[in-house]
Amino acid sequence: MDVQYYIGIDVSKATLDWAVFNGKTIVLQTQSLNSVAAIKATIKALKSLPGFTNTQSVFCLEHTGVYNAHILDQLMAHQLPTWLESSLHIKQAGGLQRGKSDSIDAQRIAEYAYRFRDRMRLWQPPRQLLQELVILSALRQRLLLVRQQLQVPVNEQAAFVSTKLQKQLTRHCQASLKSINADLEQVSRQMDELIHQDQQLCELFKLMTSVPGVGPAVATEVILATDEFKNFSEPKKLACHAGVAPFEHSSGSSIRGRSRVNQHARKRLKFLFHLAAMSAIRVKGELQTYYQRKVAEGKNKMSILNAVRNKLIHRICAVVKRKQKYDIFYPLSFV
Repeated sequence: MDVQYYIGIDVSKATLDWAVFNGKTIVLQTQSLNSVAAIKATIKALKSLPGFTNTQSVFCLEHTGVYNAHILDQLMAHQLPTWLESSLHIKQAGGLQRGKSDSIDAQRIAEYAYRFRDRMRLWQPPRQLLQELVILSALRQRLLLVRQQLQVPVNEQAAFVSTKLQKQLTRHCQASLKSINADLEQVSRQMDELIHQDQQLCELFKLMTSVPGVGPAVATEVILATDEFKNFSEPKKLACHAGVAPFEHSSGSSIRGRSRVNQHARKRLKFLFHLAAMSAIRVKGELQTYYQRKVAEGKNKMSILNAVRNKLIHRICAVVKRKQKYDIFYPLSFV
């Protein structure tokens, strides 16, 4: 792809900062409102640049969640090549930086796109169904957090206050907790309906939940994280994305640390895989036997749990690749 213009966009809730880099210098810098009309006007102005064509330009911006909605919709509508990159990648690639503003960030994004043009990955929007699931999943997580913040302190203080006061506190929270639980049930039901009305999602869901320890929450989050296994199809890459892949930690003769996982991961996915691993080792089966054997050998329990999380990821990827449900009697090959 022969690119003439690298357009960096710094996205915020109210405004967008645009910087156009031609490989040598910033040829245009502007700011617009984060609205459909303002984005259309800015794109029209960019198209007036000398020699500007859709095939010789790329628009690079960071993941900012819902604030990206308008700009991504318009870039796709105008069939403009779009590169959606992690903010951490852009920040770490910039080295030592002094000063920060939206306009400077737009320049840095444009220059990042030029420097790493050989690693360019053009973004394609997920299916509308997945976009709806992402929003519902985020709402479900917020409801769970609110319920935890309300319920856990009340239960924990039971041993430190009088019985009469505890009953009063519990009664005060009953209506709120009942409402939150009703909302959670409704959101979960809506997510299930979306999944089961789509043949492709329903098939993926059945395959993944056939793995012991993998429930609906894990399966849903994996589908969203991998964009139906389009972004991550290999277990090692998915394990790295989920923050459960161990990496060597050593240097010369002075640093000889044990292997450790990286903290730059999808935290929600890592948390759900941890719960899945805890569930798997509580049920009689191969993973429980593996966990107990390693504990008896004196291995660190968290390291063993991390190995179980990796095993679950490999099994999920295996059933999806083979398009066959998990079979506990599947003959293992040691060749």
